[in-house]
Amino acid sequence: MKPAARADTVWQRLDALLARLRPHRVPLSLAVDALAVVACWNVTYLFRLGFERWISARPGYDALVLAGVVVLYLAVLAALRLPQSLWRFSGFGEVKRLTLACLIAGGLAAAVIMGLGLRKVPRAVLALHPVVTLMGMVLVRIAYRMVYEHARSRIAGSAPDARRAIVMGAGAAARMLLAGIHEQGWTVLGLLDDDPAKHRTRIGSTHVLGPLDAIRDKTVRGSATHVIVALPSATPDERRRALELAADTGLPVLTVPTVEELREGKSRIERLRDIEPEDLLGREPVQLDEAGIGDTLRGQVVLITGAGGSIGSELCRQVARYRPAKLVLYELSEFNLYAIEQELTEQHPDIELVRLIGDVKDLAHLRQTFAAWRPQVIFHAAAYKHVPLMEDHNAWAALRNNTLGTWHAALAAAEAGAGRFVLISTDKAVNPTNVMGASKRAAEIALSSLVARHPGTRFMAVRFGNVLGSSGSVIPKFKEQIARGGPVTVTHPDIIRYFMTIPEAARLVLQAAAIGDSGQVLVLDMGRPVKIVDLARDLIRLAGHSLDEIPIVFSGLRPGEKLYEELLADGDATLPTRFERLRVAQITASDSGIDELLAWAAQASSLDEPLIKAKLRGVVPEYR
Repeated sequence: MKPAARADTVWQRLDALLARLRPHRVPLSLAVDALAVVACWNVTYLFRLGFERWISARPGYDALVLAGVVVLYLAVLAALRLPQSLWRFSGFGEVKRLTLACLIAGGLAAAVIMGLGLRKVPRAVLALHPVVTLMGMVLVRIAYRMVYEHARSRIAGSAPDARRAIVMGAGAAARMLLAGIHEQGWTVLGLLDDDPAKHRTRIGSTHVLGPLDAIRDKTVRGSATHVIVALPSATPDERRRALELAADTGLPVLTVPTVEELREGKSRIERLRDIEPEDLLGREPVQLDEAGIGDTLRGQVVLITGAGGSIGSELCRQVARYRPAKLVLYELSEFNLYAIEQELTEQHPDIELVRLIGDVKDLAHLRQTFAAWRPQVIFHAAAYKHVPLMEDHNAWAALRNNTLGTWHAALAAAEAGAGRFVLISTDKAVNPTNVMGASKRAAEIALSSLVARHPGTRFMAVRFGNVLGSSGSVIPKFKEQIARGGPVTVTHPDIIRYFMTIPEAARLVLQAAAIGDSGQVLVLDMGRPVKIVDLARDLIRLAGHSLDEIPIVFSGLRPGEKLYEELLADGDATLPTRFERLRVAQITASDSGIDELLAWAAQASSLDEPLIKAKLRGVVPEYR
């Protein structure tokens, strides 16, 4: 059917009429409720007096009494703001408010009528009328919602670009989802849930068709165009299983916000989103010492370098939760600084922000900054981290920014009397095979050299693997390639990486500040590594494509890239902490010339890549 013909259907005309009436819902609602009060008054008389006498046996003043009852009901409804309600969203909350309104109005009406001595109005009518009126008002709203939702589903179901979904999950999240998803033009064909007690039941008008693995059955999927995973409170393993089942259908997969997103008010249950990196991680997040972190940060001046980057901006968000006295944002990129400053101002207007554009390679500016604001806790997130980019023609930039910049920031912190300095390091610093990793390992060594010289400041580092969704990570790249129709490029079929989410990485950094001692590096047990090719394959399938439609192409390892990463060097001794998945490693001190390397990097300027790498190798002997 052509669009012009579809627009002329009865349901579309009805939907258009309801849309035109919606701005006038307050007077219309009062008018309909007034008719309901009148109708229910007559129904009550009919019930009390019978069909033969329900008109003849009424007193002569009944019309005036009824008019007064209608006015009283409308006044109570208006006082409780019921006319402002949207009937298409009517639910149990609306019923509760209607019940209260009918009890108040019915009680007042009975009291006034009896007080005026109008004894010919039957007492049974006064007692039953509020109950019957409540039933009438509720039925009117239910009827409106049924007609509205049926019209929307018929319109959506008849369109060639209709969105018809099977929802995986039939719990509280699915119930809330069904209450609002029709507003977005969705038609839900059925629900799936592993709870046998829910099978063959209904939520509203939607049937629970079977367990989650029934999604494999084409007859169950029917004409579905999407699969929606509505399991926000499921464990990571349960969620991962549901995503794998959904991916096998070949349909695009969407999901509802997580429990954390809902709790923090970042989203609403009916706001569907694409599958994010966190959904693919499939493991329990590390549980940290919130109270200890709060004691470390609350009421302190906290400075974050690289405050606008992927990790730095998340650190800003996490630190702000603990109510620091002042948050100093130190960032080289004007746009990144503006973006995080705007977000923090909106989310935490009561926290004083200091916004500074600065370069960690500028020691003089760092010294002035630290002397002016006297931060007690410093998180050093400013770094260049893209391995291939630093490997070719940018070794000098990596050395200056990652190694010398760390030294400058740590030295300025110590001279200003800071209590804690936390370096954001990487698993690529362990037995490095690239300039980026070597420069970060040299930064750790530079930090360790300050431990004895400045005992008043705790210097510590945090090592973690790849951060899902951060700038330069594989996820955004894969998504762009899928959106363009492929192919998706993976360097090697056997390449593996450890992954964590950006919020989890930031929490680990905060924990390091709370429990770390000077000279330590905190390492997270990141569980099983992930094969990059499996990650790419999952994203293709969850986008509703097959590997035939969007192939995976192997481009070969890039310069300095390893097949696998390590979190601890062979010679590092590790000790457990009171947190099950956190370990502490002692940063190996080195007398291999870190001071000479820093002095050379501060004074010289070189494009001689072999020389720069040789200098790094002199300080980091495991660099190969």
